[in-house]
Amino acid sequence: LQEIMGTEGVASKHYFSAVFEEHNWNARRPRVKHDMANCLLDIGYSLLFNLVHGLIELYGFDAYVGVLHRQFYHRKSLVCDLVEPFRPIIDSTLRKALNLGQCHTADFSVAQGQYFIVGKKAAPYIQLFIKNLLEYREELFLYIQSYYRAFMREKAVSEFPFVNFEK
Repeated sequence: LQEIMGTEGVASKHYFSAVFEEHNWNARRPRVKHDMANCLLDIGYSLLFNLVHGLIELYGFDAYVGVLHRQFYHRKSLVCDLVEPFRPIIDSTLRKALNLGQCHTADFSVAQGQYFIVGKKAAPYIQLFIKNLLEYREELFLYIQSYYRAFMREKAVSEFPFVNFEK
């Protein structure tokens, strides 16, 4: 498990550097909103997390029992596992918004080196993320449904669903 997590960390570092290379990217630091991009990623990932959590609740899963993400106090580990394939929706939404000049540092407050956005200033960003997540609502639903069916039928890991964004 530690080896997999280490590999994921290295891959993540290279991935984010490539995706946001044109935007003075330093590093992905969840919960430490040291720049506008990390703050917005946290917002987008929170929206995705809650959407996936709602879907797994429909199927009666215990959100706290994960596969790769292990049980940790108050962490919905299964949700953490199942959001992973859909994170690129948030990443590409943010990258596009940055490229189009739709993100403005003036919308954010900075306190103790961390970026914050609240109220009406946050609304356009939230709407943008939700709009793009809902474009993949069917893929999200079918993925969770397929996961449920594979789980209930005790399928081999190789028979669990994977995400294919090709349309």
